[in-house]
Amino acid sequence: MLFPRLSDARLVWHLLALLRLRSAAGLGAEKGPAGSSSHLCLAMLLTVAWLASSALGAEPQEIVFKARLDGTEQRYIELLPTSFEAMHAHDVVIALHGHGSDRRQFITDVRGECKGVRDVAARQGMIVVSPDYRATTSWMGPKAEADVVQIIEELKQRYKIGRVFVAGASMGGTAALTFGALHPDLVAGVCSLNGTANLVEYDRFQDAISDSFGGSKIDAPEEYAKRSAELWPERFTMPVAVTTGGKDTVVPAASVLRLVEKLKQADRKVLSIHRPAGGHSTTYEDTCQAMEFMLREAKPFNH
Repeated sequence: MLFPRLSDARLVWHLLALLRLRSAAGLGAEKGPAGSSSHLCLAMLLTVAWLASSALGAEPQEIVFKARLDGTEQRYIELLPTSFEAMHAHDVVIALHGHGSDRRQFITDVRGECKGVRDVAARQGMIVVSPDYRATTSWMGPKAEADVVQIIEELKQRYKIGRVFVAGASMGGTAALTFGALHPDLVAGVCSLNGTANLVEYDRFQDAISDSFGGSKIDAPEEYAKRSAELWPERFTMPVAVTTGGKDTVVPAASVLRLVEKLKQADRKVLSIHRPAGGHSTTYEDTCQAMEFMLREAKPFNH
């Protein structure tokens, strides 16, 4: 079940702000009965803040926001870990759904890719954010890209955020590679499951992709090139984990395998799980292995 975002997070930060103001004003150091009352008040505020922050991790929350790019209403789902504490920094994984799906896929689907991402994130105490990124046929076009950048910025305003990772399957795996190439400054690691790294040569779902990119390969060639991760290996300064299937005809593996070789030649941190007999899916075990590699090899968060 999904619930609208409650005001718990805002309450926590207001309480913490009040505590900081009281401390700055010297209101927590009085002597005598007045001081006792002040200390009791501070203790109560801290208790309420702790309880509120603990409650945040209970259920997925649907977030509605106004896109800066075009003023439209957009949505994502946020899943906080049960260990969530508002006063501590938490890493985030942006989980990007596949073609034909939406923000709910990585939150509710029990398939190996989705459950694997959720379970690894839960074990690591991470926040999972699953955006529509312009819904069912996005392919990380300009509008979807702008939305994800905005989501990351707003998460950092609302919570203490450590590192930000991107993961996804199929279209979402492609989108994860694309976003990593476009915004290496925002991304600490990429996990791409059965994606493509070359949208210039990819020939499926062209109606959806051209709509997302603002034109066909002939009309907007620069968009296809800039969103093709294989063409920008130097931008992958973060660890990259990929899974591919040798018999995948929906999103063939060739471009991702070429990107892997380029990253290896550059001595980058990369894990490739290629299943020669595999199709267009990744098992739970392979998903967990890919996610764990990405997290393990990422640079530590500098507080």
